[in-house]
Amino acid sequence: MVILAAAAIFSSGLFAQQQSYGWPPSPSRLTMPIWPGTPPDTLGKMPPELNVPSSNRVAGLPYVRLTNVSVPTITLYKPEGANSGAGMLVFPGGAYRVVAMDLEGTEICEWLNSIGVNCILLKYRVPDTGPYPKSPAALEDAQRAMGVVREHAAEWGIDPNRIGVIGFSAGAHLAAALSNIYEKRLYTPIDAADSLSCRPDFAAVIYPGYLALADRHFAPNPDINPTAKTPPTFLLQAENDPVHVENSIVYFLALKKAHVPAEMHIYAQGGHGYGLRNTGLPISHWPALVDTWLHTINVLPGH
Repeated sequence: MVILAAAAIFSSGLFAQQQSYGWPPSPSRLTMPIWPGTPPDTLGKMPPELNVPSSNRVAGLPYVRLTNVSVPTITLYKPEGANSGAGMLVFPGGAYRVVAMDLEGTEICEWLNSIGVNCILLKYRVPDTGPYPKSPAALEDAQRAMGVVREHAAEWGIDPNRIGVIGFSAGAHLAAALSNIYEKRLYTPIDAADSLSCRPDFAAVIYPGYLALADRHFAPNPDINPTAKTPPTFLLQAENDPVHVENSIVYFLALKKAHVPAEMHIYAQGGHGYGLRNTGLPISHWPALVDTWLHTINVLPGH
């Protein structure tokens, strides 16, 4: 398994620390910058990109926390077996300060590939690039990435009408933001990719932040306003999440009010930032729920 192999690599030193758990991707895997030149709203010259180690472990394993990302990229992960033609853009979390490129990125792609879904992992700009509108940069990267994926959909064996998003924590906020802020690019269009819709066809929002305002008695975030055109959405969070379960509950109610098909799962325990690693708690089985939901909304064929 990738996780076991990566654990062995991690123990071998600093180089291994930078390479652990499938990030950075193999040179043989398609990785491409999403912007042809300097991205819009660039904050200026940034220090070199690096992994910021953390003493925290998830299911006993470390994870990559990438920061100083100034050149956003997408990396394509295709199923080795049957290809359903569906695709998902993956947005790792990290409070818009870092991006958890393996825990909430490559490991998610491995699972999506196992159920026949093409995965496109976005390394978006951090730090201080969100949440929108505090900074537009991360959402600009998400909008641009969706257009680029649709531009290459036929080449990559992806149905352009079955491309969704899945995000975690800050990345979950980014998935919700893209689900509602898509009619106009936040940047001046550059090329043909920007003429294509950046609206996701469906969205999985996993332990989100920034959707309910704790300092305003968990009022809905006024910058994210679901409408009837917001895509079908799956929500998951733990009641004891320190980021506050109200983020999912408040957003679910806003989706319901807008008549958007939505499914929500709230677990008693789970905390925050577990990805799909098995923590021994029932919430660890959430990928099976997403799999079922993708069949329910006809993104994947019936069982």
